[in-house]
Amino acid sequence: MMYRILSLHAHPKARLANKSGVYARQSPERRLSTHVDSDLQALGQTKNLPLSGVRVLELGQVIAGPFCGQLLGQYGAEVIKVEPPHVGDPIRVWRELDVDGVSPWWRSIARNKKSVTIDLRKEEGRALVRSLATHSDVLLENFKPGTLEKWGLGPEDIKPLNPDLIFTRVSGYGQTGPWSARPGYAAVCEAQSGFRYVNGQPDPETGALVGAPIRPNISLGDSVAGLHAAFGTVLALLARNAKRAKGEPGGQMVDASIFESMVNLMEGVIPEYDRKGKIRGPSGSSITGIVPTNAYPCLPAPDDPNAPAFVVLAANADSMYVRLMTAIGRLDLAGAAYARNQHRVARQAEIEAAIGAWTRTRTAEEVEEVLRAADVPCGRVFSVKEVVENPHTQARGLVEEVWVGDEERNDGWTVKMSRVAPVLEGVDTTTRWAGPELGQHNHEVLCGELGLSEEELRGLQTRGVVGNEYV
Repeated sequence: MMYRILSLHAHPKARLANKSGVYARQSPERRLSTHVDSDLQALGQTKNLPLSGVRVLELGQVIAGPFCGQLLGQYGAEVIKVEPPHVGDPIRVWRELDVDGVSPWWRSIARNKKSVTIDLRKEEGRALVRSLATHSDVLLENFKPGTLEKWGLGPEDIKPLNPDLIFTRVSGYGQTGPWSARPGYAAVCEAQSGFRYVNGQPDPETGALVGAPIRPNISLGDSVAGLHAAFGTVLALLARNAKRAKGEPGGQMVDASIFESMVNLMEGVIPEYDRKGKIRGPSGSSITGIVPTNAYPCLPAPDDPNAPAFVVLAANADSMYVRLMTAIGRLDLAGAAYARNQHRVARQAEIEAAIGAWTRTRTAEEVEEVLRAADVPCGRVFSVKEVVENPHTQARGLVEEVWVGDEERNDGWTVKMSRVAPVLEGVDTTTRWAGPELGQHNHEVLCGELGLSEEELRGLQTRGVVGNEYV
């Protein structure tokens, strides 16, 4: 069975190619042999991957939708990313820029994708996208709900042309409900999901949030939503098999939102509120109701005396707690009054003070050595430098070096990026190529897949429907 996923970048209206607004796929003879060779090569690279043969059309930008596309592409899907001509996805120029003026982040989040530049503000551009959707398995988008419908690219517009299409939609608050029309920004959705409320410093009297909440220095909500969207897409592809077996159309919509994805991470917060009336607040660097688990200060390392050093330990299991108290010489805190977690929660301040007093007189390395010998889970708080350089990361192949540029001419460089998890037995999920140049696959996709002639492609480029950035 052949699956395909397409990734599109939205724009607003234009001329329809035919009555249904679709460019008819032309005969294979019209495709150039180089594109056929490219297709065969890609199939060879992905044939052992679980999503091999799936085509995804990605109409997303920035993080949430594209992260979903990255995950699908890593496990074998062909991801065709539609970007606006000349400018592309904003991530191309976000944060740090490489020697070519492109963000290394782009090379990671757009890995294994094909870049096609189409102006969706033009009718002809939307007709091209409609045609690609007709020949795809998944359409992935993260626009504000209703945007694609305005452009004639919504599920009801595409379903008659491709009733088996999976329509994966990522938004701030979902496709329905009173908040659905709101812009979907991860920071705001994280706040409204309750996630930000439990991150920060607690009031010592009430346990409620004191001051502004602390946010992780990443767009967590976007990535979590992308992960949920990828999971939903795979479920929909599995469901499509069952529907087809019964002679039914296999398409359906996957509705993933940042708000709901973050609520989904909130563990027992809602049940505890419902049954006990508890409103969980922040807990600093510890976690409410589990003792001891915290970040403890240590002496700075001799080779870097100005850098703060912390060790996180988690000795909340009863036997681990006894081993911890033995290791730090505080067996006076290991009697019956401290035997169970609920006992230790009531004496948290005393326990935390004892552990902190011990760690403050030792370097992080010394703390780790003692606690590991006692079989107490612990670890230093790593910067990215230590993550990349530590031997476990290297032994697991967690960080890949991916080539950027023309490898045949050795004209380019490598960029390190995290390997996508999880690891599947017998499956090579090595990144096949870094995030592409803008419009790099215009010719391959539009001529090779839709069957446009060279003349038709040049005409679209002349009229500004398709970009001509990549030569």
